[in-house]
Amino acid sequence: MCGISGTCSLKTPQPPCAETLLQMISAIRYRGPDETGLYLDDYTGLAHTRLSIIDLSGGTQPIRNEDNSLWIVFNGELFNYPELREQLEPRGHTFYTQSDTEVIVHLYEEYGLDCLQHMNGQFALALWDSRKKELFLARDRVGIRPLHYTILDNQLYFASEIKSLLTIPGVRRELDHTALQQIFTFWTTLGKRTAFKDIHELPPGHFLTIKDGNISIQQYWRLNFPEKANLSDEPLESIAQQADELLTDAIRIRLRADVPVGAYLSGGLDSSGISATIAQQFQNNLQTFGIRFEEEAFDEGTPQNQMVSHLNVQHSEVIATNKRIAQTFPRVIYHTEKPILRTAPAPLFLLSEKVRDVGLKVVLTGEGADEIFGGYNIFREAKIRRFWASQPDSKTRPALLRQLYPYIFNNPRLAATTQAFFAKDLLETDDPLYSHHIRWGNTHRITQFFSPEMDDILPLETLQEEVLANLPAEFASWHPFTKAQYLETNVFLSNYLLSSQGDRMAMAHSLEIRLPFLDYRLIEFMSKVPPRWKVLGLNEKHLLKKIFQNRLPADIVKRNKHPYRAPIAQTLLTHATDDIREALSDAAVKNAGIFDTSKVTRLVNKLQRTQTPGEIDAMALSGIVSTQLLYQQFIQQSIEIGPIEQPDLLIDKRSQPKPLDLSGR
Repeated sequence: MCGISGTCSLKTPQPPCAETLLQMISAIRYRGPDETGLYLDDYTGLAHTRLSIIDLSGGTQPIRNEDNSLWIVFNGELFNYPELREQLEPRGHTFYTQSDTEVIVHLYEEYGLDCLQHMNGQFALALWDSRKKELFLARDRVGIRPLHYTILDNQLYFASEIKSLLTIPGVRRELDHTALQQIFTFWTTLGKRTAFKDIHELPPGHFLTIKDGNISIQQYWRLNFPEKANLSDEPLESIAQQADELLTDAIRIRLRADVPVGAYLSGGLDSSGISATIAQQFQNNLQTFGIRFEEEAFDEGTPQNQMVSHLNVQHSEVIATNKRIAQTFPRVIYHTEKPILRTAPAPLFLLSEKVRDVGLKVVLTGEGADEIFGGYNIFREAKIRRFWASQPDSKTRPALLRQLYPYIFNNPRLAATTQAFFAKDLLETDDPLYSHHIRWGNTHRITQFFSPEMDDILPLETLQEEVLANLPAEFASWHPFTKAQYLETNVFLSNYLLSSQGDRMAMAHSLEIRLPFLDYRLIEFMSKVPPRWKVLGLNEKHLLKKIFQNRLPADIVKRNKHPYRAPIAQTLLTHATDDIREALSDAAVKNAGIFDTSKVTRLVNKLQRTQTPGEIDAMALSGIVSTQLLYQQFIQQSIEIGPIEQPDLLIDKRSQPKPLDLSGR
C-alpha cells in the first residue's frame, strides 16, 4: 500500500514545484516508507511514497508506458493483474516491471477510461496522459482506499489524505459545520464532503478527469439490486456453492504478494472463516492477530483462543486496556481526519502496530461480510418493525426484539424504553429510509451539544434530504431488506468503516489490509440472492454460516454476533491524557466555538458520576473529544512533516527544470 499526491493545471501551464510535492508526500510517508518518486512536467506533478509488496525491486513509481507518454502513481493493489497481463501481452504491450501498477498503464492504453471495468482491486490512482494533457483520477468500487482533492489558484491538488493538502500554502484550514452535523447524525459525511471546507473526497466507484480546464466526475460502478421478482430462484445449496467459490477465489487472489500475508482473527464468524480458508486451503503457516480487552463485555478471548487451537496458527494478540485506548486516541484522530462517535478505531490502531512489530506488511480482514451477507442488527430490527407494523397492537410481535437484545429486556424499565424507541414512526413503512430513520434520529440528538455560534443546526429531515436525493431511481422497487443493505453499505461502510476503522488505522503503521468479502464479483452475486437466505427468520448471515459450517467449530458458526465495540467513558475520562483534558477544558471548547461549554461540562460531570453511561452520552463524549482534537491538530497546529529527502526516482520534464532545493525543509 502507498500514498499518492499531485497537482494539475486547470488553465494555462503552471509547472509544479517539486519541493511542494515532496512536502505533500512527506506528510503521509507512513503510508509508504520504502521509496518515494516524482514526475513533473509543465502541466502536472505526481508524487508517490511506496510500501513495497509486489515486485519489491522493480516496482518503483511513477511508472510509465513504452513511449513515456503515460505516467501513473497508484495506491492499492490490482489483484487480477497476472490474468490481465496475460491478455495484454499478446496485444503488443511491452512490460519493464513485474508490478501490478504497470498493468494499469497498458490497460488504459487498451481501453481508456473503461479500464476500470476490468480491474479487481482496492485502489486510488492518478494517471497523466501527456499527449492528451489529461489527468485521470479514480477510486475503487466501494472506497477501500481514499482520495481527496481541492482547487486553489487554478490548480487541482489531490492526495491520499487531507493532511497532505493542508501543507499547501494558501489552502485554508476550516471545519465544515454541515459536515460536522452529518457526522453527528450518520457517523460520517455524505457524498464528496469531508470535515474540512473546500476539501473533497472522490466518492467510491467514481473517476475524475481534467482536460482543457474542465473537471468531470463520473460514476462507473455502484451497488445495485434487481427487483424482487428478478432475484435468484436457484436452490440454497447451489447459491451457497457459487458464493463459496467466489469467496474462496477472492481470498486466493488477495494472498498474492512478494511478502508474507497474515490475517486478523477476532473469533467471530467472518474473520474465523477467512482464516480457516487460508489455513486449510492455501498455507499451513498462517500468522493471525487479535484484540483482547480488559473488560469482559468487549472481549472475545474465548472464541478467539478456540479458533487458534482449531486452526493451529501462529497467533499474536494485543491487549487494548482502557488506558492504552485513551493514550492512543489523539493519534487515532490525527489519522481519521474526522470526528468519530466511538473509540473502536483505537484498538485497531494498536493491532496494526502489533502486526508491523511482528514484521508483516499485509493482512486479510473480515470487513464487509455484515453488509453483504446480512449480519447487522439494524437489518433484523427493520424486519421485526415491519412485521410489527402490520399488527401494531400486537403484544407478541414487539417481543421479538428480545431475541436481539436479551440483556436489555431482562430489565423491565429498559425493556419498556427500548420498545418505545423501536415503536417510533412504526407505521411509516413507505419511508425509503425506514430501516435507518430511528437510528439516525437517535444519533442526531447529540447535535444538541453544538454551540449557538455554529451555523444553523439542521433538523434530521433536512440532513436526510441529501441521502434521499442520491438514491437510485429503481430504489423503490427493491425488497425492504436490500434497501437497508444499500443504505448501510453506501453510507456507513464506505465512509466510516473502511476509512476510520480500516485504511487509516492500518496505514498509520504502514500495514495493508485486504478485504475478500468486498470483492466486487461476490458483491454483485450476493445482490441477486433472496434476502431470506441472508437473514432466515432472525438468524443473521444464514448463507455465510452454511458456507463455513464445515470449516469452523459448531460453536463459532452458531454463536450470536458480537458487535465490535470499545469502551468510551471508561477510557476518555478515567484515563484521560493531557491532550484529552486540554480538549475538554472550558477554554479550549470556547476557543473552538463548536460546542456549548456549559453543556460539555454537564456531560462530563454526569459521565464521571455513573458506572453505566448511556449510548447517546457516550457517543457525544467521543464526538466532542475527537472534534476538539481535530481542531487542535489541524486548525491550530502545523501539519507534522517528517524529514524531506531526495526522491528515489525523479522524472523532471518541465521546460525549465530546477534542481531540488531541500535546504531548510
